[in-house]
Amino acid sequence: MTELMVILVIVVVIFGARRLPEIGSGLGKAIKNFKSGVSDKDEIDVTPKQDEVTDGKPPS
Repeated sequence: MTELMVILVIVVVIFGARRLPEIGSGLGKAIKNFKSGVSDKDEIDVTPKQDEVTDGKPPS
């Protein structure tokens, strides 16, 4: 617990009390975007569509 307090004091000294809400908000948004990106089920589909499939003939 004391280590956490020391880290908090150092952060307040470095960034200042006014910027802490901005930093916390930015960090929260970053974590939220990262989690949604990792758990996103919509992956890129690399299989060609039916109209893109040719039988070896050059397009005319």
